[in-house]
Amino acid sequence: MRYVVIALCAALAACGEVEDTRPGRPVAHRQEAFKAILRAFEPMGVQLRENTFEPVSFMDHARALERIKDTPWEYFGEDTQYPPSKSLDRLWQERAGFDALQEDFQRSTGDLKAAAESRDEAGIRAAWAAVEKTCRDCHKAYRR
Repeated sequence: MRYVVIALCAALAACGEVEDTRPGRPVAHRQEAFKAILRAFEPMGVQLRENTFEPVSFMDHARALERIKDTPWEYFGEDTQYPPSKSLDRLWQERAGFDALQEDFQRSTGDLKAAAESRDEAGIRAAWAAVEKTCRDCHKAYRR
């Protein structure tokens, strides 16, 4: 029985994420860009959720997010709907809707940076929630 469990664990470990081997690796690049966005965005949410708001640290993350907010979008070319993409086919079928959500995200990250510069915590909370909503709306509509 122990050998069956070991064999099962080894088989599951071999079932990892599909690697992007296409020229230029656009899916891998956009996934990494979104991970970088999350690394900038999530620490701000932690501060707000845990009531540990630190204006200087928050501002650093808001600036980082502002710098990288445009990076994933160039990797959503017509020929990039293949594994390991987690995008739904409707992203390309409803491109105008996807583009509108992208613009909402970019605008709201700018608003978040401006709110962070003001150091007004209530304004910051509202601006952070607006960015979070753009992420959630896009994932709900266009991501598996």
